[in-house]
Amino acid sequence: MLKFTEEHEWLKIEGDIAIVGITNHAAEQLGDLVFVELPDVGASFKKGGDAATVESVKAASEVYCPLDGEVTEVNQSIVDDPSLVNSDPQGAGWFFKLKLANPSDAEKLLDEAAYKELIA
Repeated sequence: MLKFTEEHEWLKIEGDIAIVGITNHAAEQLGDLVFVELPDVGASFKKGGDAATVESVKAASEVYCPLDGEVTEVNQSIVDDPSLVNSDPQGAGWFFKLKLANPSDAEKLLDEAAYKELIA
């Protein structure tokens, strides 16, 4: 199940784990990324908390935690090569995996059609 936030994060939900990244739209708006800082494994966040930071040649931006949960894994590949986020934001450019505190909260997020309408 793919869900989206109004802050331009995407989530691929598998049971109580969500893979989190930024959308194609967000990656295009940011431009070429030069730096990514990810949360620590084991860090817990509330929905909307600052979970990661990205810097492009244009600006720095926060990546927010889309739902309450605990980080179980991070994608070291995007720290080593931030351009992965630009080339494949909704694939190899994922940021972290989140064990959801309340998996049912994902139902309140946007589906793909609603997200496309938001950015139109």
